[in-house]
Amino acid sequence: MSLDIWGFLILLLIAAVIGAVAQGIVGFSRGGLLVAIAIGFIGALIGMWIHNATGAPELLMVEVGNTHFPIVWSIIGGVVFVCFVSLFTRPSRVYV
Repeated sequence: MSLDIWGFLILLLIAAVIGAVAQGIVGFSRGGLLVAIAIGFIGALIGMWIHNATGAPELLMVEVGNTHFPIVWSIIGGVVFVCFVSLFTRPSRVYV
């Protein structure tokens, strides 16, 4: 598996968008770009695990180089991960 620098940057961008969407669905607003990228990649791992466990079809795969990135399953996995993290963290304080 070979991935050049542009392919890697595109995967980072896709992961950031997926992480931001997952955070927006759950309402989790901690962290910035790096947290969104991490949620996108962890969401892809969890989403593909759910996909393999259920045997459901792959939906909306993006291919960058030789790497396949599942968009819908990444969002589902990201939502599961963000819900899990938000259960064990304290809510942020809002000062009015």
